[in-house]
Amino acid sequence: MQLIIGNKNYSSWSMRPWVLMKALGIAFQERIVRFDFTPDSAFYREIGAVTPAGKVPVLVDDGLAVWDSLAIVEYLADRFPDKAVWPRDMRQRARARSLCAEMHSGFGQLRSHCMMNIDADLATVGARLLQTEAGLRKDLARVVELWSDALTQSGGPFLFGGFGAADAFFAPVVMRVTRYGLPLPAPLKAYTTAVEAAPGVREWIADALAEKDFLDFEEPYRDVSGPVPVLKP
Repeated sequence: MQLIIGNKNYSSWSMRPWVLMKALGIAFQERIVRFDFTPDSAFYREIGAVTPAGKVPVLVDDGLAVWDSLAIVEYLADRFPDKAVWPRDMRQRARARSLCAEMHSGFGQLRSHCMMNIDADLATVGARLLQTEAGLRKDLARVVELWSDALTQSGGPFLFGGFGAADAFFAPVVMRVTRYGLPLPAPLKAYTTAVEAAPGVREWIADALAEKDFLDFEEPYRDVSGPVPVLKP
């Protein structure tokens, strides 16, 4: 199988299936296509040759292209029933799917104000945004509610015990929370630490930090004109 992804520093959607497959030991070949959203860019040409959706991630398995992170996760669950993509218990599986679906379709304020940028220290920006953006505060409160409920029921270290689809879907949220310094209760800070230490996530972070490919349109808060990005005041 081949997983087509975008820049690891920025591509939150790509991160989800990648870290899940790594965590569960599902073998795949990685193919990175550098972000460039200008018309007729190499990005659109390469992705368009696989799927007309024109977005990453895309999983290609024996000629079949599966796009969208949630569809890829469901395909993996069917393709590898022995892997714990979802919880084994039906009720817990339904809860995990509900968490992923809510993440997949919601949290617009968190996404738009706190774009994923693993290489950056944006705590100053995060503090300012929390003061001015009520929608962001609401999204963060909902994250706290979801994580607290799941971890209380599972006992940790992950949302449903072992690392699974729900943790993979919230891994980019962990990146946002930690890079923007968003406040969490102590038990949830322990969860973010566990997620960052998970094998697949740890490897993704290392790769993202090694990229040093800073794209202006992905950098609303930093000056990327020089070799070392500097946080704007």
